[in-house]
Amino acid sequence: MKLAVVILAAGQGKRMKSDLPKVLQPLAGRPLLGHVVSRARGLEPTSMHVVYGHGGDQVQAAFRGEHLRWALQAEQLGTGHALMQAMPEVADDELVLVLYGDVPLIDVDTLRRLIALAGPTSLGLLTVMLEDPTGYGRIVRNARGAVQKIVEQRDASRAQLKIREGNSGILAAPAKLLRRWLGKLKNANAQGEYYLTDVIAMAVKDKIKVAPLVAPRLAEVLGVNDRAQLAELEALHRADRARQLMIAGATLADPARIDVRGDVTVGRDVFIDANVLFEGRVELGDRVRIGPNVVLRDARVGAGTVVHPNSILEQSEVGEGCLIGPYARLRPGSKLADQVHVGNFVELKKTELGHGSKANHLTYLGDAIVGKGVNIGAGTITCNYDGVNKSQTVIADGAFIGSGNMLVAPVRIGRDATTGAGSTISKDAPDGQLTLARSKQVTLEGWKRPAKKPKA
Repeated sequence: MKLAVVILAAGQGKRMKSDLPKVLQPLAGRPLLGHVVSRARGLEPTSMHVVYGHGGDQVQAAFRGEHLRWALQAEQLGTGHALMQAMPEVADDELVLVLYGDVPLIDVDTLRRLIALAGPTSLGLLTVMLEDPTGYGRIVRNARGAVQKIVEQRDASRAQLKIREGNSGILAAPAKLLRRWLGKLKNANAQGEYYLTDVIAMAVKDKIKVAPLVAPRLAEVLGVNDRAQLAELEALHRADRARQLMIAGATLADPARIDVRGDVTVGRDVFIDANVLFEGRVELGDRVRIGPNVVLRDARVGAGTVVHPNSILEQSEVGEGCLIGPYARLRPGSKLADQVHVGNFVELKKTELGHGSKANHLTYLGDAIVGKGVNIGAGTITCNYDGVNKSQTVIADGAFIGSGNMLVAPVRIGRDATTGAGSTISKDAPDGQLTLARSKQVTLEGWKRPAKKPKA
């Protein structure tokens, strides 16, 4: 059967005490709903529907371009009512998977197993075993262990409240049957809502098999209602990503002090020190070593490279065997070839450094193309911006840039050229020559330093 995913995301989230809709609250740098959408995409559904309500304009704007179908739940009348809003866009021959916009850590493999239990004459139901099931609907089974119904906590008897198996809310069922059951829902319950859970008893009555699947981990079905729960899920997500990195071949100095807010791939024998933050898409080659307090954002780092402490790499590519930092900053558009050294308090922006080139101290290189084997002295600046336009500096292979140089773009430093320390270079420097641009040194005889007047 074709798969239609329906994500219920209309809740206001009053307990978040925020102007931001609950499903847009950030988890690992991405909205809660974004995690759910991403995981659902892994199932390759025919269609994906999001039921929205509070803050609908914000929610839709945040996911513009995601090819989602939107259904408005204008009144909050329960989960069954929410699902009804999406069903007109779902075909009878589709299998419907119901997910929740505030349950972000559900595993794709778990969903695949759940979908495999559902079919034209069966319904897949994801349950969870709980030490404390308070707040969860209880799964009521008969003496043979078959699921009979789900009872919400407010409607449960004393005996039912002792049941430890809870309802996750996630289910998969054929659209044709689901549509019929939703049409029969009543709101005669303690909350006066149309419960999606009531379709379980309807399925049993219609002799449709209810196939339960117990979630492998509690974290997969945990939802978010307040900021404390959001922080708990953040910690669970962080621990899970750390574990994935270690399984992939990385050594983490402290798995509890690493934060992954994107997609990270690692090679063999990678070492990652404490308090490292990954954002976006990051690739680390074999034997890469990342020092403490480093931020990598949409960066690729080649094999054998060492990134020393307190460095920031953003939208940059680093070759093999490079040395970066400490306290280096690679801004967007930076590209380093192999064996490049970028040292302490060096900043690059939209700059390429060729094989074996070095900028080891206190330097800014912006909009520059640097060739192979170039040495750039401490305190060098490419003056690339005139307040309106940005211009390029080109430094050819083998050039030696003296300390304290101001390279006023557009300008070219020739192959094997040398510029003297303290020079302001505003015209092209020829190949293989020494170019100096200093004012004449003057000593003023008889000059005296101003003296402070003695205090009264």
